[in-house]
Amino acid sequence: MRPTASPARLSTDSATFEADFRARLHWSAETDAEVEQRVAQILADVRERGDAAVLEYTKRFDGLDAPSMASLELTQAELKSAFEQLPAAQREALQAAARRVRSYHEAQKKASGESWSYRDADGTLLGQKVTPLDRVGIYVPGGKAAYPSSVLMNAIPAHVAGVSEIIMVVPTPRGEKNPLVLAAAHVAGVSRAFTIGGAQAIGALAYGTHTIPNVDKITGPGNAYVASAKRRVFGTVGIDMIAGPSEILVLADGSTPPDWVAMDLFSQAEHDELAQSILLCPDLAYIERVQAEIERLLPQMQRAGIIAKSLNGRGALIHTRSMEEACEISNRIAPEHLEVASSEPHRWEPLLRHAGAIFLGSYTSESLGDYCAGPNHVLPTSGTARFSSPLGVYDFQKRSSLIEVTQAGAQALGAIASVLAHGEGLQAHALAAEMRLDK
Repeated sequence: MRPTASPARLSTDSATFEADFRARLHWSAETDAEVEQRVAQILADVRERGDAAVLEYTKRFDGLDAPSMASLELTQAELKSAFEQLPAAQREALQAAARRVRSYHEAQKKASGESWSYRDADGTLLGQKVTPLDRVGIYVPGGKAAYPSSVLMNAIPAHVAGVSEIIMVVPTPRGEKNPLVLAAAHVAGVSRAFTIGGAQAIGALAYGTHTIPNVDKITGPGNAYVASAKRRVFGTVGIDMIAGPSEILVLADGSTPPDWVAMDLFSQAEHDELAQSILLCPDLAYIERVQAEIERLLPQMQRAGIIAKSLNGRGALIHTRSMEEACEISNRIAPEHLEVASSEPHRWEPLLRHAGAIFLGSYTSESLGDYCAGPNHVLPTSGTARFSSPLGVYDFQKRSSLIEVTQAGAQALGAIASVLAHGEGLQAHALAAEMRLDK
């Protein structure tokens, strides 16, 4: 049977809109107890047995029977060879995307990633020292599909930040290596790469094994086991975020060709059945045209079944009273990807406060951001854009405060610190400040 897609039709004029809206948005980020229990066992085993456990789980879950961890490490020569053997068009596209991603993140570093200091009137120096992390691990999904773009988006900002060593892990079920992923690792400057995945790969990066060095931070998306493992190792290492299903929200004023918008909704729906695609528009006739294009285009899609399940289960076409109301609803959703499909995108952009990435204008498809526009495609999901940001150079740096107090400065600051320390009952704190006061 040919799949069909009928996203929920909602209207803000409806008396049941709030309830219908909340039901459509609901997605539980909680993984089930079985996944949590299994991940805990895997992590404990990797921490205890290291390489032996990683080899065992790689054989069990990826069907890859490796004699040693050394056989699972991709050499720099292999990465370079994969790049050189790509068709010319793929080599050029990969390099062009990498240049744009690097250029964007270099600008980001200049804007916010530099050390600074100043001296006040008594000569006291105050400032901030920005330093890169020493070693990071990047997880690249390799199950249902291969994602060379994820290699660029995770490795390049780390490289720009000044990270000394970038360790990549990527599952290769049944030993099938994707040449584009390997080539992307070469282009992005990955230091070492291993063909392992799942919770065992996260454990190896977090705790270290005989072969794999432990890292300071782990970034990159994965399945429920990977997300659960990242949550559990946080504190031992840093992590970027716990990502949920992919999302797109399109704000449309009716000026963009409806087939463009339909395809943009498909671009997220094709990721998986739990992905969410929503259209907000004050023009009811335009919504009908988009629905017609969804029906026309769906049979042409290679992943039509996944798209249909996603749109039927979590998609929505919402008729709003105005574009202003559409912006208000968008801020409530705080989507991962937000397209402003309008002839006046800069009129509406000031009203939009919460989104992982905002794509302005009809020609700015979300897919350009995924691959080659330059900004990072690792974005907050499930409403977390209300308080978190895209992956960036700042995720691979840390800040240390700089304080140098002169003798003159110690007189003023010491008196203040003494009073406050005595007030807190911390005598040694007070005395340490008082000892530096001029007698």
